[in-house]
Amino acid sequence: MKILFIVQGEGRGHLTQAISMEEMLRRNGHEVVEVLVGKSKARRLPGFFNRNIHAPIKRFESPNFLPTPANKRADLPRSIVYNLLHLPTYLQSMWFIERRIKESGAELVINFYELLTGLTYLLFRPSVPQISIGHQYLFLHRDFEFPHKKNSGIRLLRFFTRLTCLGAKEKLALSFHEMDDDPKEHIRVVPPLLRKEVLSCEGTCGNYLHGYMVNAGFGENIRAWHRLHPEVPLHFFWDKPDEKEECRIDDTLSFHQIDDAKFLRYMSGCRAYATTAGFESVCEAMYLGKPLLMVPAHIEQDCNAYDAVRTGAGITADEFDLERLLTFSQTFRPNPAFRYWARSYEGYILPRIEAAATLHRYTSTLLFPIPT
Repeated sequence: MKILFIVQGEGRGHLTQAISMEEMLRRNGHEVVEVLVGKSKARRLPGFFNRNIHAPIKRFESPNFLPTPANKRADLPRSIVYNLLHLPTYLQSMWFIERRIKESGAELVINFYELLTGLTYLLFRPSVPQISIGHQYLFLHRDFEFPHKKNSGIRLLRFFTRLTCLGAKEKLALSFHEMDDDPKEHIRVVPPLLRKEVLSCEGTCGNYLHGYMVNAGFGENIRAWHRLHPEVPLHFFWDKPDEKEECRIDDTLSFHQIDDAKFLRYMSGCRAYATTAGFESVCEAMYLGKPLLMVPAHIEQDCNAYDAVRTGAGITADEFDLERLLTFSQTFRPNPAFRYWARSYEGYILPRIEAAATLHRYTSTLLFPIPT
């Protein structure tokens, strides 16, 4: 089966999920013919993605969230105005996506939460079936429990999520824990798509704190805490294009550019982990048994953090309060059930993908019988 990926390029979560998905599909005899990645001026495509994806990669301009002037949380009003001004560019991107679906010879499209995929299926109605995958589809599930936040933010998040999966035959919702499917919404709850390097890794307890910030503005919080606690070693990863690969502040504080192997090495050996609550890195920390501090950067991450706290994985805060993380780590106990759930992903995800393509071939044959 020939498959086309369309991936939202914001952060690292959807990118690592695409790497894991391609590896699983190739291992089972399928071919990923192309990977289309949404890009923006605010983000660059990490080197680890280019190194690990086998299929040809093509980029297109895609909507994105702009940070506040402090470069911490997303600035929603500014993001809306910016993206409205760039609508002609995004329309060209949709034409590009529709053309690549046709010309690639794909029999199935797998959409990793890219908004323009849903809009392309709304406007151009490609005949190739689409499956949408991402933890965000849990937000459409009848039983998902939301944090106590403004209803307007949650409604907007659910609306945005519905736009990403327009035209999808099925939605695969990556989850921290098992839940019943939601047949009415065509939602199948599946385990997270962790990289094989994570699944084969064992955690050890070192003396340093590890962290990841999707918005580099949180770096000043880390520096401020470090000035008060210089004895605690800190290794934080960020996406800051104007910095070198490793920005060493002193003997116990370093900021690193995102690199998959280096990130995992520091994750596996850390004492505890602090993050802006992206789904993928939270799952990696849970798998390796690391206590978590989550500092959400937008409403989607608020929901991730709330769900993770309910599983006992960690705590939340408005800033990188590493003192709280150290205190929490003293009584933290990993959840062994999560490791089993995460390792069972192939048995949940692969049958859904193969069934969607098989159904499409069967219905196409009924509509357009092969001449005898």
